[in-house]
Amino acid sequence: MRYTSVAVAAALTLLTIGTSVQGQRAEDAIDARSLALLAKGRMLQAAGNLDAATDMLESAVAVDPRNRDAFVVLGQVAQSRALPGKAIRLYREALSLDPNDVVALRGQGEALVARGAVQRAKDNLAKIRTVCAKRACPEIAALSASIAKGPPVVTAAASTVVPPPGAVGGAAKD
Repeated sequence: MRYTSVAVAAALTLLTIGTSVQGQRAEDAIDARSLALLAKGRMLQAAGNLDAATDMLESAVAVDPRNRDAFVVLGQVAQSRALPGKAIRLYREALSLDPNDVVALRGQGEALVARGAVQRAKDNLAKIRTVCAKRACPEIAALSASIAKGPPVVTAAASTVVPPPGAVGGAAKD
C-alpha cells in the first residue's frame, strides 16, 4: 500500500512530461508559413518587384524570426536597392543565427566594400576561407573580386550656393 501512491505519482509525472514534450516542435524547424512567405518573396524578387518582395520577406521574419534565409534574401534586396548599411544589418541578423553561413558572409562582405570598409570585408573573406577549408566555395571568388574592385567611386555633385535675397554683392542695402 505504501508503494502504490508513490508509483501512481511517478506514473502521472512521466505521463505529464511525455505529453508536454511531444507537443513541442523541434528547435530547428522553421514555421511552414514563414517558408511559404520566403518562397513568395524570392519569386517577387526574381520578377523585380522589390517592394512586394520586401513586404513578403519581412512577413516571413515576423512569422518566424529564426528564418535565416529570409534575412539573407532581405539583405540581397537591400543591396540591389543600393542600401548597403541596411544590408549589413540584415546579414548580421542572419549571421547571429548561423555564424558560418557563407552566403551571408559574402553578402555582408560585399555590402561592407560598398560602404568602404574593405578591411572588415577581408575579415569576412578569411572567415569564409576557414569555413570552406575542405570544399570549394564560389563565395570566395565572388567576395575576392568585390574586394579587388574596391568601393564605388562617389563623385561630389557641383553645389551651387544661392545667396539669400538682398545679400547680392556681400553688403545689405539700407
